[in-house]
Amino acid sequence: MRDVSEPHGETFVVDQRDTPHGLVVLRSCGPHFEIISDGMFLMDTRNGGSERLLVAAALASAERPQSVLLGGLGVGFSLAEALDSNGIEHVTVVELHETIIEWNFTHFSAWMGQRFADERLTIVCDDLANWVLSGDRQFSAICLDVDNGPTWLSVPSNTALYDQKGIAALARRLLPGGVLGIWSADRAIELESTLRHNFEDVSCVEVPVPRGAPDVIYLATRVQTPEGPAPPE
Repeated sequence: MRDVSEPHGETFVVDQRDTPHGLVVLRSCGPHFEIISDGMFLMDTRNGGSERLLVAAALASAERPQSVLLGGLGVGFSLAEALDSNGIEHVTVVELHETIIEWNFTHFSAWMGQRFADERLTIVCDDLANWVLSGDRQFSAICLDVDNGPTWLSVPSNTALYDQKGIAALARRLLPGGVLGIWSADRAIELESTLRHNFEDVSCVEVPVPRGAPDVIYLATRVQTPEGPAPPE
């Protein structure tokens, strides 16, 4: 989610909205934009390398990479990677902020091109934890990039994504051979433990950054059918 690839320089507020989930601010810095949510830097349009890598790694590990669920729209890098990947039949994006969806259609359109017109795309404005827990549709890959990690949340309700119940629900949302990918700004030992309790195959990919500890991408593969029925839609 974060991008510290270069100094941000002088910034200007382009738009800001009070939402039920806090203040969301769009800032410009030269030709680029930054999203700030309740004072937390979320992401910008500078690079998108780690966002794309999250999706690419999950799809490369999935047995049949045909459908993707993206948790968080951000500035669209993850979505672009998913739609541009071979064999993808459908991409569902769940984004909490209606404002961020609007900005993607306006301020970020230069990066997205015609992808929002793609018939394979569905965008849902909802709380991801609630959406995952209340449905049963399954995917080849699920990629979460809604926080800077399970201990650095963009909204408090996202804690439900990383606990035992949340990870088990995400496992049920995967087809056999499907992969859950989670982006984190640092190692998350408790999350690793929860993933290993629910998945047979868990790996951790470190992504070097210019400053500080590397970003981390967790990949968890569903091999066997998780115990317990999926909740009704």
